[in-house]
Amino acid sequence: MIERLNEGLNRKLTLVSASAGSGKTTLVSEWVAACGRSAAWLSLDEGDNDSTRFLTHLVAAVQRIAENIGESAVGALNSPQPPSTESILTILLNEISALPYPFVLVLDDYHVIDDKRIDDVLIFLLEHLPAQLHLVIATREDPQLPLGRLRARGHLSEQRAAALRFTPGEAGTFLNQVMGLGLTADEISALEARTEGWIAGLQLAALSMQGHEDIPGFIRAFAGDNRYIVDYLIEEVLQRQPDPVRSFLLQTSILDRLHGPLCDAVTGQADGSVRLEALERGNFFVVPLDDKRSWYRYHHLFAEVLSVHLRAEQPDQVATLHRRASRWYEQQGSAADAIRHALAAEDFARAADLVELAWPAIRRSGQETALLGWLKALPEGLIQCRPVLSAGYAWSLLAGGELKAVEERLRDAERWLEPAADMREQPEALSAEMVVVDEEEFRRLPVSIAVYRAAHALALGDLQAAMKYARRVLELVPEDDHLPRGAAVGLLGLASWTNGDLEAAYRIFADGMANVQLAGNISDVIGGTIALADIRLAQGRLRQALRTYKRGLQLAQEHNEPVQRGTADIYVGMSELLLQHNDLHAATQHLMRSKEQGEYTGAPQNRYRWHVAMARIREAQGDLEGALDLLDEAADLYVGGFFPNVRPVAALKTRVWIAQGRLSEAFDWAREEGLSIEDDLSYLREFEHITLARVLLAPYQNNRTNRSIVEIMEFLERLLQAAEEGERTGSVIEILIVQALAYHMQGDIPAALVPLERVLTLAEPEGYVRIFVDEGRPMATLLEAAAKQGIVLNYVRALLTGLGTDEGRTPVSQVMSEPLSAREHDVLRLLRTDLSGPDIARELMVSLNTLRTHTKNIYDKLEVNNRRAAVRRAEELDLF
Repeated sequence: MIERLNEGLNRKLTLVSASAGSGKTTLVSEWVAACGRSAAWLSLDEGDNDSTRFLTHLVAAVQRIAENIGESAVGALNSPQPPSTESILTILLNEISALPYPFVLVLDDYHVIDDKRIDDVLIFLLEHLPAQLHLVIATREDPQLPLGRLRARGHLSEQRAAALRFTPGEAGTFLNQVMGLGLTADEISALEARTEGWIAGLQLAALSMQGHEDIPGFIRAFAGDNRYIVDYLIEEVLQRQPDPVRSFLLQTSILDRLHGPLCDAVTGQADGSVRLEALERGNFFVVPLDDKRSWYRYHHLFAEVLSVHLRAEQPDQVATLHRRASRWYEQQGSAADAIRHALAAEDFARAADLVELAWPAIRRSGQETALLGWLKALPEGLIQCRPVLSAGYAWSLLAGGELKAVEERLRDAERWLEPAADMREQPEALSAEMVVVDEEEFRRLPVSIAVYRAAHALALGDLQAAMKYARRVLELVPEDDHLPRGAAVGLLGLASWTNGDLEAAYRIFADGMANVQLAGNISDVIGGTIALADIRLAQGRLRQALRTYKRGLQLAQEHNEPVQRGTADIYVGMSELLLQHNDLHAATQHLMRSKEQGEYTGAPQNRYRWHVAMARIREAQGDLEGALDLLDEAADLYVGGFFPNVRPVAALKTRVWIAQGRLSEAFDWAREEGLSIEDDLSYLREFEHITLARVLLAPYQNNRTNRSIVEIMEFLERLLQAAEEGERTGSVIEILIVQALAYHMQGDIPAALVPLERVLTLAEPEGYVRIFVDEGRPMATLLEAAAKQGIVLNYVRALLTGLGTDEGRTPVSQVMSEPLSAREHDVLRLLRTDLSGPDIARELMVSLNTLRTHTKNIYDKLEVNNRRAAVRRAEELDLF
């Protein structure tokens, strides 16, 4: 097994996957001690499902390899506006690539992780792994990683359960030489048969038999499955320990990680470090977590049984032990662990105090998931008498999209403000029934509540209430209190957007973001560029939208954070613009760039947009079923936010159904949404109403006697008038196109050329292409007629070219197993030059190892094995 692990060092990942007690941790720890490389060890628990905590522990583990490594990453992680996970990982990987020696990073117990964001972290690591780093995962079940792809590329080494079981010979060596028992061959064979080579069972049996007089009788005494063996043998082991050792084992079983001073705090003794070292020497199911033997953990099966015995024998002590652990962690500045142990102790008042004190940092770092979990674990009555916690609860519910419960939490916080309104200068005079730990947060509570109420009302679609509370914020805060002012003004801008007053919305929201930028919340400003660009798109100003996106990226770069939160969403928006310009390749590359940065670097309410953008690309490539699959995924991801949902996923799906000729589904959608050509018109339903017009026109191509065409034309005229009055040129352009197509269906080409000429005049300055090309042959016929009359001739010729090449193009995605990332495309472009590898690395400002990783990925994706072949293949695929 050791030899196979050594062979795996030449690959990216070693996976050790087997059931509990199979010896995974023991095998890996013994191997890393002898493999000749330094090792960073991270033992995971359920709490590590929080991505921020996982990243903190990951960086801390790597820092054990070299003290200074990861300092920049830690600084970024602890900043008031931390960058994305991928940005921090990029910093860390660049520092690792500069190390002069290789090392191993072990992630133990990865089966406890069920957060997709952490799986994404590992995927990013594996895709950008420098040569200095080898990753090892020990787990009871296979992780949600692309193991098939890693296996196919030769990047994966695996150790499974069968390889971990002891053979009779290995069992004999372990029992007699390691544990010093002196058993006969028959006794070894019997034990091996009873345990089926299960290492935990053999180790527990050996500990139980030390000093036992009747060895054969002992071996006959236990049988059954592993769970029974563990219970039986651990009880045997515990009964044979001196009282001080037994007490130490039981009391420290509440800890998921063991450290000498922490154990001292929990047990009230002063020999924790010595005890842990002695337990390790005695093969007592203690696993070291670092090279310095400073942190350990118990084997999970051992810890589970110890915990059962503790609760059976000392039930009154459990809460006390957790309370001591909580105090120790608080003193060390680890709020999350302190809160966790306070909750385990059911010391809810203490947990509430800790959560309230941690609330400002949690809000800054965006850890609303962890906060919500803690608050839901607290008794209802305890939260109700704590106004700061009630407001924090409302914020976390709002951030998580749980809108129904927000109002109740805001009322809980607000009811304490009236009697305290005249006591802001005398916090000591507050009611005894109310509990406030953070006085500063309490003083800011009226403003916080008003902001949350405005946001909540906007999310519910109550624009009047949203504007009322936003204006209240402006009344409460001074001119130089930029963050709440920026939030309030921004919400007023979003309300104007929802009303369809786009120019006012842009102006007001931009003013709000200027205040937010003065407050230093750069990631919020970058996220705000999405709204500003969306407004410009609705106005038909594609070039201004593109400039808005580029300003957002420039802002991120100016703050030395090219992967700031929100930049992933910007790349999605730029992809949509590039698609409209009919540059499918660049549009795809921008989506890949967004995916490289990670979907969780964007706002939760924007995650669905990546799938919508990719669906549009699939549709442009003629893959309508693939487009529908992506739109289904988008619908599952959609979370209502503060931006108006003016392009519902269901309407986008309906347009694909029309293209497929699935008109019954399209009409079902219209009925389910309650849409009619007699509806009152509004900006929020404008896209749906245009889609309705397309649905109603679709049957006319096959049934020219349909008399409803007149009503549809009148409906389109009403839509056009409303869009023109609202200066929503984006909608005007599509409505004019649909009008032209409707006249074409009726065989009236001269009438069709009237709206067509107008739409060409509007669309040409902004570079619209795809909106025409998507209409196919009917649009080509109209454009040919326009060309004959010299209407916007150069633009029409360009569109006709787009229609022709679109039909004959073979998408790159159909001949490549996986598209190149934006960075890989940069590398490929330079591989075409005469630059050497070091020169290319300097040009791109990356390490040589990072360049080699990108180059290998390019070779894999193009299915070549050298530079010249890669360039030739790229030319064949028109990638330059």
